[in-house]
Amino acid sequence: MFTLLFVAFLLTDIAVRMWLATRQIRHVVRHRDQVPAEFSHRIGLHSHQRAADYTVARVKLSMLEHTFDAIVLVCLTLLGGLQFIDQTVAQLTSNDFLRQLLLLTVMGVLLGLLGLPFAVWRQFKLEARFGFNRMTPELFISDCAKNAFFAFLLGLPLIAAVLWLMGSAGAYWWIWAWALWSAFSVAMQVIYPRFVAPFYNKFTPLTDPALADRIQGLAKRCGFALNGLFVMDGSRRSGHGNAYFTGFGRSRRIVFFDTLLSRLNGDEIEAVLAHELGHFAKRHITKQIVIGFAVTLVFFAILGWVAQQPWFYVGLGVLPQLGGSNDAMALLLFVLVLPVFTFMLTPLISRFSRRNEFEADRYAAEQASPERLVSALVKLYDDNASTLTPDPVHSAFYDSHPPAAERIRHLMATAA
Repeated sequence: MFTLLFVAFLLTDIAVRMWLATRQIRHVVRHRDQVPAEFSHRIGLHSHQRAADYTVARVKLSMLEHTFDAIVLVCLTLLGGLQFIDQTVAQLTSNDFLRQLLLLTVMGVLLGLLGLPFAVWRQFKLEARFGFNRMTPELFISDCAKNAFFAFLLGLPLIAAVLWLMGSAGAYWWIWAWALWSAFSVAMQVIYPRFVAPFYNKFTPLTDPALADRIQGLAKRCGFALNGLFVMDGSRRSGHGNAYFTGFGRSRRIVFFDTLLSRLNGDEIEAVLAHELGHFAKRHITKQIVIGFAVTLVFFAILGWVAQQPWFYVGLGVLPQLGGSNDAMALLLFVLVLPVFTFMLTPLISRFSRRNEFEADRYAAEQASPERLVSALVKLYDDNASTLTPDPVHSAFYDSHPPAAERIRHLMATAA
């Protein structure tokens, strides 16, 4: 029965994804040759067509990638791939805990290798085709090596600790595992920007005193404590621009991509940051963290239950170990199939996110200039080749930000 349920959800997942992707492609192509009225005096037809072609290319690649992922999932579960790998790993060691840890490590490496061709194609073909790729093959290989190193350094001890709790902390191990996972997530908010991110990018203090004073003034007006303004060499890898906040409390800092600073003026940068500060002022970040922890607790509770159910393993093509622990296998199966069973919740999450974006826009309009935020957004849409004409259904299902035209209309109404 569980096998049929899994297959039904998987087929629904694939069908809905393909239907939405087809809608997006048709809608974007249909509106490719005319710039929407809201942008006709700001964005040229060539840029609009480039954005449409970029969107279509990305959607087509995602369709291929999702199909491939579904095939891999079926091969690992119903066709016995995980069972074979587990039996093979069991021949390498007689230590039960080491066998489980080795199984998770092997699967992590395997899944990483399977996803590598898509990452290479996306970076060096798709992104390069539209002028966004700045990454060299040497830098790509270096990033892959660093990812593997930090996964081993930080991820492996965490997984080992979760496995130990699953086997030693009793029936309510999942509560302790959730607490550990939550503590790790919070710690990474401090550790990553200070100790991990510098291995990938160079961070230098913002050297424009006028811009720094303007940002500090905005932060002070918004009651936001800052511990530094930094510029990141994002242009080493991509032509896309961005800015983000890191840290907690008084350790919070703002990081700008150098590509963003080269495109926006001071007024526009202030307006963009006012939007980001709006997320803090409206407690969106706190709410997301609390909701995230609550959802993770529910998932750990479900994992704690299904890990004890033989039908969970058998229904996914795995025979539980009779003479050893099945904790690693339960963890693997749960992580692999969870996206299939939660995919249809995506539009709810997207709607919640879009509501937050509208609130942050209104806050930015109060603290800065809505006209300047509109100007900045149009430049970012243009520079990042973001489509101005997404399919409404596709956008409602996936997009964490409102469609460009709708967002601009709201901001202009606020200005009026």
